[in-house]
Amino acid sequence: MKPIPVYNCGMKAQFEDLESRKGDQSFMAYRVIQPAFEFRWHYHPEYELTLITKGAGKRLVGDHYDNYEAGDLVLLGPGLPHTWVSNESGPGGNVSAVVVQFGEKFIQKFLELQEFKMVEAMLAKSGRGLVFNSSMLSSRVEALPDQTGVDKITGLLQILQQLSLMTSDTLASPYFHAVHGTENERRINIICQHVQQRATGKIALDETAALVHLSRSAFCKFFRRATGKTFTDYVNDIRIGNVCEQLIASDLPINEIAYRSGFDSLTYFNRVFSRKKGMTPRKYRGELQPETIGPH
Repeated sequence: MKPIPVYNCGMKAQFEDLESRKGDQSFMAYRVIQPAFEFRWHYHPEYELTLITKGAGKRLVGDHYDNYEAGDLVLLGPGLPHTWVSNESGPGGNVSAVVVQFGEKFIQKFLELQEFKMVEAMLAKSGRGLVFNSSMLSSRVEALPDQTGVDKITGLLQILQQLSLMTSDTLASPYFHAVHGTENERRINIICQHVQQRATGKIALDETAALVHLSRSAFCKFFRRATGKTFTDYVNDIRIGNVCEQLIASDLPINEIAYRSGFDSLTYFNRVFSRKKGMTPRKYRGELQPETIGPH
């Protein structure tokens, strides 16, 4: 299994127009079956519930980057940039998912009812993305594309109601959510896209600041206030994520992986890795690689 080429895609978050595709439906529920999930960093005004039914790879939601596999169930709020990227599969292999997308205008009618207060609270939190254990709900979600009329609407409402009773993990950071829908969000998106494109090479702070028309000092203050971390720390998070993927998925020497991921100094790389992962790169590979390499 080769590393997933997320950093080389050179794509910025694109607006996706779902309203024109919806037609006369109240909301959309459909299956996706294709050779792979390719990097497509995008957002839309609708809520989205995605269940991965086959495949594995990396999931990027806002500023959160993590692995996913079959059974991954994620609820995304309006305007939250996201993408799923597949591991490379063998010949003839397909990936699949069930995607449910519904607008605020549709769901608001139900949220006004007292019985939907927990659903309303959950949807409010989905602005940062929520991931759930799908074991209790996967069959219901998978059945939704085949339902029609009132059954389809009640099917969605029942799924949302059950999700609101379940525990979930939040994906994007609170800082990413806080700037959402503002000029600051536009700036953060530009910065994050720039880092994603350049993570394996040199990233100049002054050049990045110029992209959002800020001085060096103003940029550092803005980024820290918006994300809760320094720009250097954010870049290191992205690079270490790429390092971890390659440590698990390849047999490349550690120093080569470090250089490929954008680290010029091995001493600095080892210090950053140990601080973020609580162990050396060698120990990380030794603990995880035997469990992950092999047939999927």
